[in-house]
Amino acid sequence: MSPPKLLFAGADEYQAMFVEAAASLPDIDLVPYRPDVDLTGIEYLLMWRPVPGLPAALPKLKAVFCFGAGVERLLANPELPSHVPLVRMVEPGLTQGMTEYVLWQTLRHHRRIWELEEAQAEGRWAPHWYPAAWERQVGILGLGTLGQAAAAQLLEYGFPVRGWSRNRKELAGVKSFAGDGELPDFLRDLEILICLLPLTPETSGILNAVNFARLALGASLINVGRGGHLVEADLIPAIDSGQLQAASLDVFAQEPLPPGHPFWAHPRIFVTPHNASDTNPASGLREICRQIRRVEGGLPLEHVADRGRGY
Repeated sequence: MSPPKLLFAGADEYQAMFVEAAASLPDIDLVPYRPDVDLTGIEYLLMWRPVPGLPAALPKLKAVFCFGAGVERLLANPELPSHVPLVRMVEPGLTQGMTEYVLWQTLRHHRRIWELEEAQAEGRWAPHWYPAAWERQVGILGLGTLGQAAAAQLLEYGFPVRGWSRNRKELAGVKSFAGDGELPDFLRDLEILICLLPLTPETSGILNAVNFARLALGASLINVGRGGHLVEADLIPAIDSGQLQAASLDVFAQEPLPPGHPFWAHPRIFVTPHNASDTNPASGLREICRQIRRVEGGLPLEHVADRGRGY
């Protein structure tokens, strides 16, 4: 029996890597999308950006796998059939990459690395003091798969961690807050705030001047959720006033971040090009193969996006 066909679409810049990884996986037949490709018999779709007209051309579609953890773009696509499950990417490479980025940037803010970089650029010997990790209050907005992994890593390094999510989570060592009513208490006196939320109407603009004012004076921000979480006009005034001391941003309202955008030139804003973590081609495809075997064996898919909640 021929292996199931998986159409790879909407992420052309990653296509070659996935084709190479799929060559060693006999359980799947990866079909790179082109306008003239034969879509006969394709039942599974791996997608990142919507491709106009594509879902309608796949009448036998059983599942759509999202290339990344965030599904808001695909959920907003009216062409995606409501009866076809949309599966979030949950795979070890994506989780490991995000955990590394969060730890890296947390340590950057904890030790105020920019002060050392500035001193080196000026040829100054400038020792500085920083507290112990257990004296630094760290909070994570969003306690899904990525947030939980990041929290566990930060706990290993000795940081006290609190977390906020839509529903309360019971995680060892993490003080949990839930719902709008507990957001102010979660934010109070935090020194490093990490955003790993999904983007929904409820979380859009959550990183704003009102919430910055609830943090400890001189707090830091790390946004690896979505650009829509941040009210961009509120960030530089918060840093220049001293309410925030610095920010690390991997996601933006407009991507790529336009030339001349004030974030590029601000000395206390660290910019990365939405690559805090990428899906690993080999482990991502192995996870998709595992999920397809579940479908073919009559079992339900895992990590299916909830269209009502938006993630």
